[in-house]
Amino acid sequence: MDLVIMAIVVFVGFGIMSMAGLGAATLFIPIFYYSGVPLPEAISTGLLLNIIALSFSLPHRLKAGKVNFRLGLPIIIAAALLAPLGAAVSHSINRNVLLGLFAGFLIISGASMLFYQRSSRTLKVSQPVEIGTGTAVGSAAGFLAGLLGVGGGAFVLPVLHGVGVEPHEASAITALVALVSSISGFAARASLGSLDVTFVVVTGIAAALGALVASRFAIKRLSPLALKRVVAVILWLIAVKMIWDLAF
Repeated sequence: MDLVIMAIVVFVGFGIMSMAGLGAATLFIPIFYYSGVPLPEAISTGLLLNIIALSFSLPHRLKAGKVNFRLGLPIIIAAALLAPLGAAVSHSINRNVLLGLFAGFLIISGASMLFYQRSSRTLKVSQPVEIGTGTAVGSAAGFLAGLLGVGGGAFVLPVLHGVGVEPHEASAITALVALVSSISGFAARASLGSLDVTFVVVTGIAAALGALVASRFAIKRLSPLALKRVVAVILWLIAVKMIWDLAF
């Protein structure tokens, strides 16, 4: 796809994703791939878009919820350490296997957007359980960021809610983890040489402009929940396309 057309697609799509409060990489990595961008470059660029998206949304989330660093710090450290490992594995794994894993993640992400509802009941757990849970969740989120170029919010947030973290606080921790794992994964992939600098710069600028316009001129009548449902269906359609291509 022509670079100018791709920039327009990223600008519009990123604005919609920003209004829905969603990460960008999950949607754009398959779009990049099916437009002819090699998968390693598509994943690296997806991580950059994650970083841009979170840079715009993180201040608001941190303001809305105080971060529980006793729980958040183990998640953040584990995510930062495991993202480079995920990037290294991504370069050695078969492309079809990687696409199959990504299709599975799309299905899980879509289901999370459509069906996940936070329970009103919160659990109280001990500090060792918090730390152990945080380390495991952060490791998975970081590894996924490096491997597939996606944030782990689809499973990080439900787990945090499950151990009794207050909603705004859980959202703030999830955003921090996603930002750290995306930065770590992007740096690792860049060091492995999977970047087209021109493509990254152009799409990065388009994404930033899309987020700015969305935050300044967001259409109030558009429900974030409705947008999430639309995006979830799109993710499922892309997953079906990937699985069909792999099977046939």
